[in-house]
Amino acid sequence: MMNIVYAILVLGILGAIFGLVLAIASKVFEVKKDPREEEILSHLAGANCGGCGYPGCAGCAAAILNGEAPVTACAPAGAENAAAIAKIMGQEAPSGERQVAFVRCNGGTNAVHRYEYKGVHDCISATKVAAGPLDCTFGCLGFGSCVQACQFDAMHIGPNGSAVVDPDKCTNCMACATACPRHLIVSVPVSKKVHVACANQEKGKAAMSVCSNSCIGCGLCEKECKKDAIHVVNGVAVIDYDKCVGCKLCTKVCPRDAILPIATAEEKAKYKEIKKKQAEAAAAKKAAEAAPQA
Repeated sequence: MMNIVYAILVLGILGAIFGLVLAIASKVFEVKKDPREEEILSHLAGANCGGCGYPGCAGCAAAILNGEAPVTACAPAGAENAAAIAKIMGQEAPSGERQVAFVRCNGGTNAVHRYEYKGVHDCISATKVAAGPLDCTFGCLGFGSCVQACQFDAMHIGPNGSAVVDPDKCTNCMACATACPRHLIVSVPVSKKVHVACANQEKGKAAMSVCSNSCIGCGLCEKECKKDAIHVVNGVAVIDYDKCVGCKLCTKVCPRDAILPIATAEEKAKYKEIKKKQAEAAAAKKAAEAAPQA
């Protein structure tokens, strides 16, 4: 009986000693945590979407605190929370227009398919089979990897088979861009409505042969723009959003409907007629100026 009592006493004493050692060790080796980290975390979206490039919201908060990420790192949190985080960090509130994701492809069913893919319904998986079913190596595969990555219901596969973004729901977390194996998704200002929906860098016949909506680098949009806001870069038209005023003249002269919003046949015909009359008027004026005075 006494042996049992002694055993219990010994275990009790050892437990107390080990507990005391652990308590002292926890104090000696305690890692001081900056209280601002919890404050920053409270202003993040809490979705753990990974769009910021860090392992969850806690990782993002730590990166902001350490100066490794900007106060705007969590796009889903919005401008109000970014301003609150800036205040916590002793910085000025960030300014600038809200950005949203945009898919640089409007091919879909208009793109030429080399074969019918029957594998896993995923864009990355599709690219593993002979580089994907599309002849266009720049086009949207339409299997929805970006849709699955979006946690805000802002990404869908459109009627023509290409991914499209709902700007009202998009938080610009860019998780969709990370999921896209073709790197077709970019960030654009939400107020801008004119976009080049193509990333094909091939020119002329090569681009025409793979998609009826492909940009062929013809440069008509560049010549027509009065604000110097669109240029052909690496074979494809690119918009300078700082200069673009949304006049949509580029959409009316694009022969491939590669620039959104796509102009209707009536709009194109009307604009063509306006251009014709302007040319005739200019020719008449020039002729009048060149005629000898009576």
